Amino acid sequence: MPSQSPADADLSNTKPSLVPVGVTYGLAAFAVVLALAGYGFRLALGETFDVLWRPMLLTLLEFCVLLPVGFMVGAWVMNRISGRAPIQMRNAATLGLLFSCVAMLWLMSVYS
Repeated sequence: MPSQSPADADLSNTKPSLVPVGVTYGLAAFAVVLALAGYGFRLALGETFDVLWRPMLLTLLEFCVLLPVGFMVGAWVMNRISGRAPIQMRNAATLGLLFSCVAMLWLMSVYS
């Protein structure tokens, strides 16, 4: 039986540290609200839904789906190539959602 180093023994005995699920769900809801906020304002000013649905879907897809999935893919790649403690997928998704919320707020501040 191969002997384990103290660092490896510590990693095998520790529970993964996860972001609370409420934070993840809250950031997901906030990302959707931020993505739709500008389009709701434009609808209220009289633009038609036929004009807005394509950019609205692209915004939702980019910021609410692709960014968090990109962070999760990056965590999966890092888990495969590094020998350290694994990055939990929910933590990566939460970081991606946080990044997308900050990016949308930054874009809103630039164009306001």
